[in-house]
Amino acid sequence: MGSSSLVRVSVLLIMPATTSNKPYRVGRSKTGLGLFATKPIKKGTRIIRYFGPILDSRIPEQDEIENKYLFELNGRWTIDGSVRKNLARYINHSCRPNAESDVRPRERKVYIRAIKNIEPGEEINYDYGTDYFKAYLKPIGCRCDSCERKRKKLRAEARAERAKVKARAERKAKKAGPKSATAKKKVNGKHFAGKAGRARS
Repeated sequence: MGSSSLVRVSVLLIMPATTSNKPYRVGRSKTGLGLFATKPIKKGTRIIRYFGPILDSRIPEQDEIENKYLFELNGRWTIDGSVRKNLARYINHSCRPNAESDVRPRERKVYIRAIKNIEPGEEINYDYGTDYFKAYLKPIGCRCDSCERKRKKLRAEARAERAKVKARAERKAKKAGPKSATAKKKVNGKHFAGKAGRARS
């Protein structure tokens, strides 16, 4: 009896470490680290809470705190999400996101909620908003999937346009090739004869 109860206890101790109820994990993203779904997440599901110390803009020392994890609730309150336990800080921006921020200023809380069905392995992302985009992302260029696809499309269109222009120029050169060569000979012949005639006189 004693040995079987020890086995049960050891199993109970191991289980929480190997299984997780959380439908996400931190993983490598093309922009650094990101938050990825480990289980299917249905549209409308509250995925994770964005949390950290609450800063009061009326206190100068708190108002002067600067980092890229600040989440403004309203004109007065801001969440400092730079704390390590706040895994929601790893969620990256996307111009076409699969989640959104559910901001509750009165409760001083922010939740990230799915706005689409998210499949396992898919990166979770939300739109950071215009102010953040202008201040941090626009100067370096947004690297979300939507913007990367746009850039690839524009590059492909530019390459296709250059190829068209080059092909047009080559066709013109082929058509005009023999005529321009004979015209050059005539011009050169007249030019030479004229010079020779002036030299004789």
